[in-house]
Amino acid sequence: MKIILATGNPGKVKEIKKILEPYGLELIPLSHLSPVEPPPETGKTFEDNARLKAEFYARHFNQPALADDSGLEVDYLGGGPGIYSSRFAGPDATDEERYKKLLSMLKGVPHPQRKAAFTCVAVLVFPDGKELKTEGRLEGFIATRPAGSSGFGYDPVFYLPEYGKTTAELGEEKNRISHRFRAFKAMGELISGKEI
Repeated sequence: MKIILATGNPGKVKEIKKILEPYGLELIPLSHLSPVEPPPETGKTFEDNARLKAEFYARHFNQPALADDSGLEVDYLGGGPGIYSSRFAGPDATDEERYKKLLSMLKGVPHPQRKAAFTCVAVLVFPDGKELKTEGRLEGFIATRPAGSSGFGYDPVFYLPEYGKTTAELGEEKNRISHRFRAFKAMGELISGKEI
């Protein structure tokens, strides 16, 4: 099955392709299609935004389209930055600027109150409007300082007590436990009808 992978983020494309490889799906990144202005992410939840993108590209290209929306939810910030994770420090901020802003907002906050989760919702929309939805979560804490050089986004400050490391220190192992891995593995199983 040919599916449009509705993201312009090359890091995500690589990660998602690897997760879905065992399911024999042919994923077409947006970079391989004629350019189109992406829809504004006006949803109130991860699911809303993922559906918005998938519906837009499925309609535009008349092909099944798979999109996700994901972000970091921090208990102390009432679930923020949530759907605003990538725009948290401004529209053109770097990953480092985003996590530094987060660390400054949590300065002096004790460990038990630094509980956080990465959440990812994936939605596949077919041209006829039919859809499939899956979700993945990874729970941890916000570290007091960044560590590690692999991964992207908030990985250097997302600490997993069971590993004693941030997700940026896990390397390849992160891809086997991440919120995105969990959401897209479940999606692969739904589409192909097989568990791998």
